[in-house]
Amino acid sequence: MNFNTLCDLLFMKRGETMNVSRLVKQAQKGNKEALLQLIIAEQDAYYRLAYSYMRNEHDAMDAMEDMIVTLYEKLDQLKKGEAFYSWSKTILVNRCKTMLRKKERLLPLGDEQEQSLAAITDDNPYRNTESEMDMQVLLSHLNVQQREAIELRYIHDLPYQTIADMTDAPVGTIKSRISQRSEERRVGK
Repeated sequence: MNFNTLCDLLFMKRGETMNVSRLVKQAQKGNKEALLQLIIAEQDAYYRLAYSYMRNEHDAMDAMEDMIVTLYEKLDQLKKGEAFYSWSKTILVNRCKTMLRKKERLLPLGDEQEQSLAAITDDNPYRNTESEMDMQVLLSHLNVQQREAIELRYIHDLPYQTIADMTDAPVGTIKSRISQRSEERRVGK
């Protein structure tokens, strides 16, 4: 382990911000430890994001594994190191969507609702609070696009532009999906 890598590890342990661009450059030069550090720094956020799509721990972990492989294979394509986290989260969301599409072809009708309700109450540490369950029940009444936009914005705290990039929708459309639901609540629909 070189001096810079050691310093980055020490800074991360003290809660200070690591130099993402420098770690990305190191990873692009073949330093696997640098890539690992980048992933570990956001592992909880990755898991929560994957779980919000997949609704079960096993599938969320599978999606994360696929994301890591893709990051390793395509890291040289990333032009701006500071965009690593939005890029990696986009890869994760796309992987989750692909897995869900494949799963839809295999699930008999009716199982999806039961699976979604079971995910709300399972023993997952990210899904065990009463307020989280209330949020999931409320979100279940939205259409898929509104739910996705609201979850990414307010649960995962992602900026509008990142959500637009992840969903291949214009920023204005993302804002509309979020505000549309707010307007419906005010009117009482």
